[in-house]
Amino acid sequence: MSQRTKPPFRADHVGSLLRPAALKKAREQRAKGEISPAQLKKIEDREIERVIKRQEDVGLQSITDGEFRRSWWHLDFLWGLDGIEKHVMDTGIPFTGVTTRNEGLKVTGKLDFSGHPMIEHFKFVASHTKRTPKITIPSPSAAYGRPVPTPIDRSVYPKLDRFFDDLGQAYRKAVRAFADAGCRYLQLDEVFIAMLCDPKYRQSMKDRGDDPEQLGELYGDLINTAMSDIPSDMTITMHMCRGNYKSTYMGSGGYEAVQEVLFNRIKVHGFFMEYDSDRAGGFEPLRMLPKDRTAVLGLVTTKSGRLESKDEIKRRIDQAAKFVSLEQLCLSPQCGFASTEEGNALAEDEQWAKLRMIIELAGEVWG
Repeated sequence: MSQRTKPPFRADHVGSLLRPAALKKAREQRAKGEISPAQLKKIEDREIERVIKRQEDVGLQSITDGEFRRSWWHLDFLWGLDGIEKHVMDTGIPFTGVTTRNEGLKVTGKLDFSGHPMIEHFKFVASHTKRTPKITIPSPSAAYGRPVPTPIDRSVYPKLDRFFDDLGQAYRKAVRAFADAGCRYLQLDEVFIAMLCDPKYRQSMKDRGDDPEQLGELYGDLINTAMSDIPSDMTITMHMCRGNYKSTYMGSGGYEAVQEVLFNRIKVHGFFMEYDSDRAGGFEPLRMLPKDRTAVLGLVTTKSGRLESKDEIKRRIDQAAKFVSLEQLCLSPQCGFASTEEGNALAEDEQWAKLRMIIELAGEVWG
């Protein structure tokens, strides 16, 4: 066994990190008009420089900005695409025991990509680390797959096939723009293929007139389109999760329901797979992982501060290795620590303890 010199790394992470108190305060002040955009950016820059250093100190090889400039894991990116605007919904999205904020998106014009603030966000990280800078953006399905339907102007898109065609091309341009900015490690955060593992969610899609089987194939094809113009030395991974909001979740179900799409259709180089609880099922679908791909096992939960035992995690890695070569496996947290700016229910010290343990474990397991 060996450590990996290219992403995904043996010890990796999904991307988002708990927002420090100073950053939360500054964002609240900006929302009230008490500080200027320039003042907020100065505080964001300072806190991102600090969290980059902290990631390096703990031993991570992939470095993100913790998504510190975002409110949501997905909406901030989608709002920056041409043809998409912010939308206040009647209600938020229901999770277990909690409902999200009621912010969403609506499609009001032709979808396209003509530039995005997150290109500069990536450049900031790249200029402040000598390790591998990583950018995370939502998968294309995030524009359509939420349980509350996306309002789409039917005068612009009378048929959805053209909407999906334009969405794929907008993503292709976006991913290429990150590549042109120097990005060689990009992660697509994919909730709605993972949600197709949940029977209740599949039924809700049927009830609104969609075919869950076709949706999985469509979302997979959109990912392939998104990465169809990348340089040969760029790594694209896909993170899957069944919802992550204030330590709660949206769905449950094993990967069997989508294993064909994941492993036989989608061309990403690696899969970050949620595996911190029985909600994600067993490791059997890993039998289908192509020999040239990597699965990053999300065995360490971000939904609580309890630190798993190393022996417990090693046992689960051994279980996974019954279905796929250990050489094809890596280790990470199950999700981000703060998919939205509210963050999950754990302390920053607990977050760093989990990341430190993952790095130590990777050394013990893979050498």
